[in-house]
Amino acid sequence: MTDQDTNNTPKKVEAEYVKPPSFFKMAMNFSKDLATYIKNGAPNVSTEDYIARLDTCQGCEFLIEEKKRCGACGCLIEHKAKWRTAGCPKQKWAVQDVSDLDIKKVEQNEDDRRTKNEQTGE
Repeated sequence: MTDQDTNNTPKKVEAEYVKPPSFFKMAMNFSKDLATYIKNGAPNVSTEDYIARLDTCQGCEFLIEEKKRCGACGCLIEHKAKWRTAGCPKQKWAVQDVSDLDIKKVEQNEDDRRTKNEQTGE
């Protein structure tokens, strides 16, 4: 980040330090978002929406740049931004509608996989 001094020459301005949530709070946030994501069949956003979400995060005051982590919730933005079921804790991008997903089909596929694993001993 740059600013100008009194001689109109650019000078480096230190970014404000954003303190992330505690490890426990980050783990709770991630677990909740992950459970919702998996329960809904692990749906991802489109490439365009993913890029738009990352761009929004890149300009956000809560971004912890060196860790690519959200300072508000603690999540790694490169992962959370992909998840259709996840939203920004500061409402800068929203959860996308997942009502069009066939959850029964996802659950049936999971049941089929479990049955197959039981039969093969995996």
